[in-house]
Amino acid sequence: MTALTPMDSLWLTEAVRLREEHAGPLEDLEANRRARATAGDLTTRIKNRALWLADRDGLTHALRHWKQGARLALLVLAIIVTLSGAGLAFAALGNGQSPVNVFWALGSLLGLNLILLLSWALGMLFAGESTASLGRLWLWLSEKLARDAQAAQLGPALILLLQRQRLNRWALGMVVNGAWLLALLSALVVMLLLMATRRYGFVWETTILRSDTFVTVTQLLGAIPTLLGFDIPTETMIRASGDTALNIDSARQAWAAWLVGVLLVFGIVPRLLLALTCLWQWRRGRAALGLDLNLPGYSQLRERLMPSSERLGINDVAPEALHSVQSNSVALDSEGALLVAIELDEQQPWPPSLPETISDGGVLDSRESRQKLLDQLTRFAPARLAIACDPRRSPDRGSLALIAELARCAGATRVWLLQAPQGQTLDMERLDDWHTALNGLNLTYADSSLLDWLETGHD
Repeated sequence: MTALTPMDSLWLTEAVRLREEHAGPLEDLEANRRARATAGDLTTRIKNRALWLADRDGLTHALRHWKQGARLALLVLAIIVTLSGAGLAFAALGNGQSPVNVFWALGSLLGLNLILLLSWALGMLFAGESTASLGRLWLWLSEKLARDAQAAQLGPALILLLQRQRLNRWALGMVVNGAWLLALLSALVVMLLLMATRRYGFVWETTILRSDTFVTVTQLLGAIPTLLGFDIPTETMIRASGDTALNIDSARQAWAAWLVGVLLVFGIVPRLLLALTCLWQWRRGRAALGLDLNLPGYSQLRERLMPSSERLGINDVAPEALHSVQSNSVALDSEGALLVAIELDEQQPWPPSLPETISDGGVLDSRESRQKLLDQLTRFAPARLAIACDPRRSPDRGSLALIAELARCAGATRVWLLQAPQGQTLDMERLDDWHTALNGLNLTYADSSLLDWLETGHD
């Protein structure tokens, strides 16, 4: 699975903030504890908390899905603009049966491009943010192609994150200028293919303008292409082309070179330079991206993630459903074996005789003992963990949440459902409730001793 980039981490953090802002605080006791255990400054802890919650709630998967949709949207957009560029070339040159009006062809190739380029530049200068239709189309396609209920906050989170460094304009600028660059390159390639396989004659026509005007305009537009080695028609060729298409190969080649050179200099090169400028500004601004810790959603986390003193008591509403324990959720460098029990009474003799290779985690019967053990396990995860439970008790939500949290701190976890004390029997319906609950947590359980498994790693 692809690792998250720094940009992805900030993006997910912002998405979690928006989710909590709209839907209320998430159940985050374990996330806060893990964030505190990683140390670092407040920004680091906020990101670690958000990444853990995002991974738990499926938001990380939704982000990858959204990015796949964005890449697919770019591919669709690239196909559309490539075909559009080819269409511009066919519209400019026609089928070769009639002479090509050079200035009409030039307008077909560059007219719309120059109008939209001017509109984009004015938007950047005066509006402050690019509102290019191609950019909005890409964002709309990205959201449509990434159909995921978890991705509702990803789009708004990305926009808000980028606005802090005013990166929206450069991101959309890369899409817009890159798309036009691709379209003009496609037009250039198709135009060269058509010129290579068909014989075109070139003329210019006018009703109200003088021929001197066309001579001047042609020479001005061809000045820069001439410096790059492109031929341009002579004054004699230009004036002669006003009457009829010259059937001279040199004239045809000169007009063709002039048309290609003007398209390259005034169409392709500006879009290339603007796309590179947007890319440079994007990378520069992305390196400076960070969290705005003054936002209410982040400032409220300061005391929880960097507390001046530990506070006891229930701070969050219990979730409607517990999250199942995923395998291999702890680093592979965990080691050792640990046996711990949850809320045993005096009728259950504890602890059993343990070999030296198995540590005794005691009986967790208070909030303080649970928190202390969880803090220790977060720093030093055991390779194997056995959790002893008394199946005479009902599998309440609090016990199951604690079992799940403990299991996420170990390499492998099994639950030991103890036998009833001498003279007592277990309620089979209640035992079935335990089996159902533990299956829902994706945990292995046993009704007999797990000491052999703890000591050796196998039954």
